Amino acid sequence: MDRSPPSPSITDRWKAFRDRLLAAPAFQHWAVRFPLTRPVANRRAKALFDICTGFVHSQVLAACVQLRLFELLQNGPLPPADIAERLNLPPEAALKLLHAAAALQLLEPRRALFGLGPLGAATLGNPGVAAMVEHHALLYADLRDPVALLLGQQPDTALGKLWPYAAGGQTEANDVADYSRLMAASQPLVAADIIAAYNFRRHKCLLDLGGGDGTFLTQVAAAAPKLSLKLLDLPAVADRARARFAEQGLSSRAEAHGGNFKTGPLPAGADIISLVRVVHDHDDAEAQTILNNARNALPKGGTLLIAEPMAETPGAESVGAYFIFYLLAMGSGRPRSPATLTQMLKTAGFQHIDLLPTRRPMLVRVLRARC
Repeated sequence: MDRSPPSPSITDRWKAFRDRLLAAPAFQHWAVRFPLTRPVANRRAKALFDICTGFVHSQVLAACVQLRLFELLQNGPLPPADIAERLNLPPEAALKLLHAAAALQLLEPRRALFGLGPLGAATLGNPGVAAMVEHHALLYADLRDPVALLLGQQPDTALGKLWPYAAGGQTEANDVADYSRLMAASQPLVAADIIAAYNFRRHKCLLDLGGGDGTFLTQVAAAAPKLSLKLLDLPAVADRARARFAEQGLSSRAEAHGGNFKTGPLPAGADIISLVRVVHDHDDAEAQTILNNARNALPKGGTLLIAEPMAETPGAESVGAYFIFYLLAMGSGRPRSPATLTQMLKTAGFQHIDLLPTRRPMLVRVLRARC
């Protein structure tokens, strides 16, 4: 079989020339001197520097979150000396953090005071962001040697131990508590966007596969008061969901089932099934099995919703890069494009597949498939 590469197109030849040009030190020196190319050269230099310093930026945010600095300033700006005292930091160390956070728009200097910046205020208003920031300590530990991770030389990752299905399916309550809290904290924003994109009131019964502690279903319950609700997750996780349903007064219309959606059987009776941030956590063979099982559990005319961040989302390319390495550290899964998921849904036997518009595509996109 002929394995020779295809002949380069005009575009390929242009990009090869461009790459040689941009890599040439002489051209770089010329570009920053010439007035018409200087703005472009400076933007690219800043973008590259931001990539190089991204870890430091994230750790500045982590320090602010760990010290609860945003909560301290939520009622108004304070003098640096007061901030240092309340954070139990030496004044010089506090001032360094304040200036670093202000440079990233997490804080904002106001004369002799420091208050919340636009990004710090946004973080304060989204508890899920703070939960993810604290959780990232595990991810950074796994990324200490990214090449070893790519080569599969770090089999026992911190993230792999956190997520039960990636670590082999722990079923003890203590094993699922940490990841259940993380998912509950980060779920509300995702749930709100899904509910805004799709009208659940047209259905009778929703089955949420891998539904965690039921955070998503409790929000759907408020949006669709007549909808019956079912959840399937690992037994220890389902116990947490059952307790949440009881706390929310939903026990009469919400059921939590312990089981495995990869091996089945799935609870019967649903005319719609949701997979919220589930498919991208699994490798291709397992993901296809999940979709097949969902198809087999639905009646004719039933609906499946896949809701998760997806690859090839315009304007969210950096989010895609994040999930590639996050899932690599977790030990399974990959971000998939709507086109790839559509083909997998067709393989499972679904028809009439369409991509629904969402408020924040970088956070979640929704594919609807009908039998």
